[in-house]
Amino acid sequence: MSEREQGVVRRRVFYIPGYDPFHPRRYRELYRKESAAQAQISGYEIGLKPKQGKGPYGWHVSADIDGAHVESEIEVLYWADMVKSSMNMGIASTYKVLAQTAWIYIGSGALWRLMKLRKGPVIAALYPVGFLLVQALLAWLAAYVIAQGVQAFLSGWVGVLLGWLLGGVAAYGILDFFRRKDNKFFAYYLMHDYAYSARTRGANPPELEARMQEFVQRIAEALRSDVDEVLVIGHSSGAHIGVSVLADLLRQRAEQEAGPELSFLTLGQVVPMVSFLPEAWRLRADLAYMAQQEQVFWVDVTAPGDGCAFALCDPVSVSGVATEAKLHPLVFSAAFTQSLSQERWAELRWRFFRLHFQYLCAFDAPKDYDYFQITAGPMTLARRYKGRAASKSRIEKPVNRFVSTAP
Repeated sequence: MSEREQGVVRRRVFYIPGYDPFHPRRYRELYRKESAAQAQISGYEIGLKPKQGKGPYGWHVSADIDGAHVESEIEVLYWADMVKSSMNMGIASTYKVLAQTAWIYIGSGALWRLMKLRKGPVIAALYPVGFLLVQALLAWLAAYVIAQGVQAFLSGWVGVLLGWLLGGVAAYGILDFFRRKDNKFFAYYLMHDYAYSARTRGANPPELEARMQEFVQRIAEALRSDVDEVLVIGHSSGAHIGVSVLADLLRQRAEQEAGPELSFLTLGQVVPMVSFLPEAWRLRADLAYMAQQEQVFWVDVTAPGDGCAFALCDPVSVSGVATEAKLHPLVFSAAFTQSLSQERWAELRWRFFRLHFQYLCAFDAPKDYDYFQITAGPMTLARRYKGRAASKSRIEKPVNRFVSTAP
């Protein structure tokens, strides 16, 4: 296949993670492992090398797919330091943000409207609230039982004081045990995730806005380089960050400015968790803008099997900012139940957090979604999905109470 026929010979990829405190090397190793598995299944060759050129976190991919050789540079747009900082809370602070977050989602009516879309991500949002309250209940019961036991042996104020002192120590021990084991329960992690946007009622924290402008500059620099496609990928919470980053980039960029083709892929998005909040004016305005612009082809891929995402919910339409001029995104399903073998699906179906990352992994029987062909193959995103119909079961009904795009 000639360079002219294949469309992409060189590509830059920018991956925006969700609310994830881990170092980008985790994504590099995931890509290495899963790309090798997909290549073996699908019959192509793909390999990783150390990152070339500027930029702190990433890797280089060489692939031979469908008779074409493609070189792709993948960079992780880093904001894990902010995630770590936002998670740096003690037990008491976590219960404080639990109350604040619950109040914002319930008091604003956002929670009830989110439930009209998909139950899965709402249950995922309620899980940390429920489990943290269970932990608190167990701690209180332990404290109560110990206090009563001590008072049965020691009467008077000495028994009361000593009993509740020992009970308090036991209660703290129980709460601290669950906090230290949160890598198995994910209650603290998820609570901090939902609290991150809720604490500003949907507005971006100033430190995130500053980092997003750095992302804009990184992508703008790539658009001045000698590549054929610049592909921006937003996963989970990274999807709504990507929407705003690209909206800012396009507003700053001349419409007909020459350069590589710019593409946008959102995976496992949870946009409504933010866009349904009262002060998410910035995000709603950016969603409306990205839906109407003609410079970037935007594809949104989710799957009903992913209980942590708003599967097949058009993020623009359900947020209530779609107009007759809407062009994007193309919404379709990764169809986990069809593109994974029965054995693999049975193994993964109850591993909810692992399924939320399946978009970045190999499929036993891939349909027209293949993460590695998209990021390392010879076609641009627009060419790959040209004429592809949106999923018929997508949800487009606007249910958001807050639809304003400015204060």
